[in-house]
Amino acid sequence: MNIHEFQAKIILQQFGIHILDVAVVSSLEEVEQIIEEMDLNQAVLKVQVHAGGRGKTGGVKVAKNRQEIIEYAKKLLGMKIINNQTGPEGVIANQILISPLFDIAQEYYIGAIIDRKNAQAMFIASPAGGMDIEEVAANTPEKILTFPIGSDGSLRNYQLIHLANFMGWQGKQAEEGKKIVKALAKAFIETDASLLEINPLIQTSQGELIVLDAKLSVDDNALYRQQQIAGFYDPTQIPSYEAQAKEFDLAYVALDGEIGCMVNGAGLAMATMDIIHLYGGSPANFLDVGGGATKEKVAEGFKIILSDPKVKAILVNIFGGIMNCVTLAAGIIAAAGELMVKVPLIVRMEGTNVDQGKKMLADSGLNIVIADTLASAAEKVVAASLDC
Repeated sequence: MNIHEFQAKIILQQFGIHILDVAVVSSLEEVEQIIEEMDLNQAVLKVQVHAGGRGKTGGVKVAKNRQEIIEYAKKLLGMKIINNQTGPEGVIANQILISPLFDIAQEYYIGAIIDRKNAQAMFIASPAGGMDIEEVAANTPEKILTFPIGSDGSLRNYQLIHLANFMGWQGKQAEEGKKIVKALAKAFIETDASLLEINPLIQTSQGELIVLDAKLSVDDNALYRQQQIAGFYDPTQIPSYEAQAKEFDLAYVALDGEIGCMVNGAGLAMATMDIIHLYGGSPANFLDVGGGATKEKVAEGFKIILSDPKVKAILVNIFGGIMNCVTLAAGIIAAAGELMVKVPLIVRMEGTNVDQGKKMLADSGLNIVIADTLASAAEKVVAASLDC
């Protein structure tokens, strides 16, 4: 799960990283109030969306006087940000962050990720901050330093000394930089993060290190023990279908195809999408209703799939393990009948009580095509989508 910049800064502050006072507003009335409260004559305004590259798309403005602060706030509130991270649908900025303006002498990057190849947490640092770290790694890899983080969030002294020298920090600045780095590594581990970065960490003209921007992504599977971060969830920052699915504990991702997929189990869902491609079709979504799918979950899954106007046919691929095929068939029949599914519906079912489940589908009186194998199901649903 992603959270907003101002929320990431709240988390960093709890780990001892100094964060300067900022304000988050969602209306022009609040902007005018903040100008007076913070006595702002200059400010930086940044849209709060779950995407990087905000500056490149006009989502960051530098105001040199109070009138400009108000004018830029009018432009940024409600702005749609579209880039490679948001996808073509974009995300809306319902809030903006207002912070004082600083003289920047140098920009740095520090962050932490999970290195899946080596199965460990890794720290990343670069003296070339303020830009995409992927660009730095691709064009000037010598400006990237990486080293492992201990499973308890600890870093070794030699790592910190090496990092300070690599970044060009000396004296008091080096000590402050090492303190920030240690806190970030600890925060990364203790928040169950998959990504935590400060970009940029700036050096002011007075030599002070200041956190200018921050990003935090947390493993969804760990949210049960990260209650504060779970409370930061913002449904406006994900596609409406995905927000709707999350309410019913469904794993849903919208895709660009025309064949709706409803499957129980993530691995089976991936295999289903693969075989649809193999037979010449294109999935409209990834939808995992889970091993313990209920009638309500199945019905909600159908609603989400059918709300996509691109869908021309639906493939339900179910393995009755935790929940047997009789129960699953009853859920499919109830949901399909209630929602009056008009597009072709192909069902492939295996598992406990499969014969009884198939008989229930056949006797339902609904227009349901039953497939005996996954290959047959894929072939039938692709053909049905092409006929529509």
